[in-house]
Amino acid sequence: MHIQRLAFSTLIAFTTLLSGHAHAAPPSPAATSAAPFDPVRGDRGYGWTGQTRSEVLGTHGLVATSQPLAAGIGLDILKRGGNAFDAAIATAAAINVVEPESAGIGGDLFMIAWVAKEHRLVALDSAGRATSGATPDHFRARKLDAVPYTGIESVVVPGTVAGWDAIQNRYGTMRFKETLEPAARLAEEGFAVTERVAGEWQEYAALLGKDPDTRSVYLPHGKPLPLYGIFRNPDLARTFRLLEQGGADAFYKGPIAESILRKSLALGGTFARSDFEKIRPQWVTPLTTSYRGYDIYEMPPSTQGVAVLEALNLIEQCGPRIGIEPRKEGPRSPLYWHLLVEAKKIAYADLRRYVGDPDFVSVPTKKLISKAYAAAQCPRIDPHHAAIIEANRDPVGGTVYLTTADRFGNVVSLIFSVYDEFGSGITVPGYGFLLNNRGAQFNLDDKSPNVIAPGKRPFYTIIPGFVMKDNKPFLSLGVMYGDQQAQGQMQVLENMLDLGANPQAASDAARFSHSQETNDLVLESELYRIVGSSLKAMGHKVHEGNGLIMGGYQAIMIDPRSGVYRGASDHRKDGAAVGY
Repeated sequence: MHIQRLAFSTLIAFTTLLSGHAHAAPPSPAATSAAPFDPVRGDRGYGWTGQTRSEVLGTHGLVATSQPLAAGIGLDILKRGGNAFDAAIATAAAINVVEPESAGIGGDLFMIAWVAKEHRLVALDSAGRATSGATPDHFRARKLDAVPYTGIESVVVPGTVAGWDAIQNRYGTMRFKETLEPAARLAEEGFAVTERVAGEWQEYAALLGKDPDTRSVYLPHGKPLPLYGIFRNPDLARTFRLLEQGGADAFYKGPIAESILRKSLALGGTFARSDFEKIRPQWVTPLTTSYRGYDIYEMPPSTQGVAVLEALNLIEQCGPRIGIEPRKEGPRSPLYWHLLVEAKKIAYADLRRYVGDPDFVSVPTKKLISKAYAAAQCPRIDPHHAAIIEANRDPVGGTVYLTTADRFGNVVSLIFSVYDEFGSGITVPGYGFLLNNRGAQFNLDDKSPNVIAPGKRPFYTIIPGFVMKDNKPFLSLGVMYGDQQAQGQMQVLENMLDLGANPQAASDAARFSHSQETNDLVLESELYRIVGSSLKAMGHKVHEGNGLIMGGYQAIMIDPRSGVYRGASDHRKDGAAVGY
């Protein structure tokens, strides 16, 4: 999780150390005692006592994302007459300002959305692609056995701006002048740094200090901004205004691309001018499976969306066969968690074995998400013992998911990312944004579906989710954080579709994070107390942790009776759902 990707076991130790305490949080200025604040948790008066807050309701529109200022900007767009697509772009631009460590225009974007006037779901793949000089031989010639994790050679050509442009042109009612200007003003005027962001800034200070352009923007006065400090990024404001005037061409054919090219040349990268011209967002057909009478939709490869659908099929098909019914067992039963973890293991093993860019490799997608395939895997799940798995590298990540809904009935599920926190650590000179390190998802193994090649999309962890019921939109959702995304979606969908939780309770319930790399199973503290010893007895490598690696979830449910939008956000991040 630090500058070089931490081993999962190291991350476990880190999360355990932080369990029960704020992430690098100093005492409140109002505190008068030296004792740490360690209160007994209070109870809610209504609903499930473990729920941190009520659902946020909206009759005209709603926005949910990981940062309140960004959510507020999206809501303002809705109130000014914009639709859910306009609001999604405005919210995403604001996220680039307030959570630059996680997402921005130097990264990539995926979207699934319900278009009310067309009465259909659409999906957009705006992935980046490897540069024209990115070949295995290039890295082998430099005596490397892997694509560098940070630095210019970890960067793929950014796809976010091309994605915004495609969305705005096809479905938006506003122009970039209206959707990007609020973020430009926010970057100019500045915002106060929260506990979580201050902690991440401190954690990655060494990476931020390596590149002079990054250091000048993100380490003002030579050090990370403190908690409650005001961060301003006038270079990013300037960038947004260039996009307002010139659209995507200002990025891919204008001065921004030229600045990236010069930076790449100076650092020994492999960017070519033609790489920017090849970025073309693709409108694609989302993958789907049915579960408990609902239709679940995910992005196709090269994303990990297939794993959500495969895991749900495994739970549905194998649970009855091995005598573990999620609805009967419930989340206080170790058997419930055993089934979910074992389903995750099988689905993720298939991810690593098969999934890559379908333009370059044949991915057996239809087979992997079929009910018959899931049923055939059931003998691999022992109802009493944990399976031993083949080790595979776990992707990590810094990502932001957002979802918007409007008075017209449009619902947007959108996710974008620079991959790991602060991406490559490289900032584009004069433009104030960080470049991704998504290229680190490639490898140099010629037999792998993710061997690097020019123009190829890497394996993507980022996946927006969508659920339909009776051919009507029912739920948009996403869970941020690398490898946790598919297993996180599986868990919150179980909470809602099998256990009957509302969208907020589904988020607030304890989660697990399983590593395909080490076979470690991390449980949040209360869950560990209830089922940890039983799962250990079944052979799981169980550890206690906290919410640091459990991802950040947002959702909008459309109430099937009233049509009211029901928003939820994750207390594990700085999340907020806002509606009107």
